[in-house]
Amino acid sequence: SIKRKRSTITNSWEYLKGTLSEVESLEKLLPKAKSLIEYAATESEIKALSGHSPSVLHFATHGYFYKSKKATDTLKGNQIVFEYAQNPLLRSGLILANGNFAWQHGSNPYEKEDGILTALEISNLDLSNTDIVVLSACETGLGDVEESEGVYGLQRAFKMAGVEIIVMSLWAIPDKETAEFMQLFYTNWKQTNKVRLAFRNAQKKMSEKYKNDPEKWAAFVMIE
Repeated sequence: SIKRKRSTITNSWEYLKGTLSEVESLEKLLPKAKSLIEYAATESEIKALSGHSPSVLHFATHGYFYKSKKATDTLKGNQIVFEYAQNPLLRSGLILANGNFAWQHGSNPYEKEDGILTALEISNLDLSNTDIVVLSACETGLGDVEESEGVYGLQRAFKMAGVEIIVMSLWAIPDKETAEFMQLFYTNWKQTNKVRLAFRNAQKKMSEKYKNDPEKWAAFVMIE
């Protein structure tokens, strides 16, 4: 069987079966939550949250991050334009509905938004009403270190947007185990009403189950 990862190094983005089961399980735990699934999860919908975002935002999708290129590197042929962007806030982001076209062609003239929510776009949103963002995607915690400016990327972008706590990952993680981790995290959070304790408990459970496979759970970090 193929174990899909919420991976970054690709020319197109594949459907992640685990994201649907992940969202469906969260809907049962949080019946009052609003879900945007498949083609409903547009970039326009996310940007429309600016100024009145919910207390919790959960993204179950692909994420991407590219390190900076050398000055001698240039974009050639069908290489991904986001990989070669000079601005580090363009080299990280989240893939939303219809994002594949823009990813392959650099833009999407057929949609109001191209479906690629870059860190730069996130940084310009007002998400100050959101206490926690959960990025159930790969390598979302990474970014370039620019001298004294700290780490650029999704982490910095959501902080600039006003989010207090961010749960994200440091490497590509298997789709199935990601959904499992999130189920444990939210179940424990609902039981204890303590988000930090819930995160630690989810890590503990996963570490006990996959003690010889830390790559299946240890990527997730909580940033405050």
